[in-house]
Amino acid sequence: MVEIIPLDTPSLGDRSYLAHDGETALVIDPQRDYDRVLQLAEDAGVRITHVLETHIHNDYVTGGLALAEEVGAAYHVNADDPVAYDRVPTRSGDVIEVSPSMTLTAIATPGHTFTHLSYALSSHGEDLGVFTGGSLLFGSTGRPDLLGPEHTDTLARAQYASAHRVAGAVADDAAVFPTHGFGSFCSATQSDATASTIGREKRENPVLTQGEEEWVRDLLDGLDVHPAYYAHMGPANLAGPDAPDLAAPEPVDTRALRTRIERGEWVVDLRTGTAFAAGHVPGTFNIGVEGQFSTYVGWLKPWGADLTLLGETAEQVARAQRELVRIGIDQLAGSATGQPADWTDGELGSFPVATFAELEQVRHHRPVTVVDVRRAREYEAGHIPDAMNIPVHEVLDRADEAPEGELWVHCAGGYRAMVAGSILAARGRRVVVVDDSFDTAGELGLLG
Repeated sequence: MVEIIPLDTPSLGDRSYLAHDGETALVIDPQRDYDRVLQLAEDAGVRITHVLETHIHNDYVTGGLALAEEVGAAYHVNADDPVAYDRVPTRSGDVIEVSPSMTLTAIATPGHTFTHLSYALSSHGEDLGVFTGGSLLFGSTGRPDLLGPEHTDTLARAQYASAHRVAGAVADDAAVFPTHGFGSFCSATQSDATASTIGREKRENPVLTQGEEEWVRDLLDGLDVHPAYYAHMGPANLAGPDAPDLAAPEPVDTRALRTRIERGEWVVDLRTGTAFAAGHVPGTFNIGVEGQFSTYVGWLKPWGADLTLLGETAEQVARAQRELVRIGIDQLAGSATGQPADWTDGELGSFPVATFAELEQVRHHRPVTVVDVRRAREYEAGHIPDAMNIPVHEVLDRADEAPEGELWVHCAGGYRAMVAGSILAARGRRVVVVDDSFDTAGELGLLG
């Protein structure tokens, strides 16, 4: 019997997969920190013989090459990808006999990239599922615009054809196993589904229920911004990433931290936003490790700039470090653990945290500026009248656009507001962060 085990990376919205028959295993789209995959294989008592990439990833650095080299597995990458390392060159139609009970068939599914492959898994002639990578997702598809606007329309139409090709290649009860679509910005839209089949996608996925022109128009109209660090992922994956170094970063004392902050270096506090608001080292930024930490560090921090981490424990720093190596941030300038009083000899900074109900009350008593740090499309879909829209990924460059005075910063749930609020506070602005669900703003009538 074949077992397929998903391995989630929630902070990036991705899944990797290990499939095995009790003895032999294959791995699809492993993340950079592939020790997690090795642990799955060890727990199952199986040997990994094949590692496969559906595509050259745009949102993370792969662990596929290093994993395959460590365990002596065959490493399958599209034959047309101009990689700088040895791999098993794989083409559409190739049949890969992993074991007597596991067979993979490669299917050309361009759209997310030009050379995207999906892999249909069968056992003794029975279709079990298809690993669709960034092609057919739950209720959606991978986005077609990551290789540049000049290719977007071509890739969108290729994505449409690919979805139909996959849907016709396997049985309706075959499971769909995508890599993206769980919060990843590689997904064109998001779904709450955690599992699906080809038959369900045929009934519910717009790419399989709409005509091509309608679907392409809706897809392109709905595309939103994607993280800036994506530009560095493809080149890294083509070059051949090595195994990550997860050794603890160099400890940093209060004097060194003060110097780094004064030089304008990135010093990031990993604690929760509420803890940061209650007391923090002035000049530091809050990007909590409990949220989409690596996404927003990679999006906001200038690529290659020095980064120092502040965490309550060594374990918290190690978790953040693991998140960062997944997007190719391998070298840290240092770290410190403890509490803010341990990190500075000076006074601590703080700012208030509030709710939308408190915002509704305060606007009746004094003038305040509301800063909405959601993305532009979120803002356009509904916002508080007169609120400024400065998306969180633009706040470093546009902070000066906010007027002097009290700034009430909000997003959809609080995480991005804390990130933006910490940046504004580091600039010396008077900040109140709204740590609340935006749905509450609608319930209170704040949206006008």
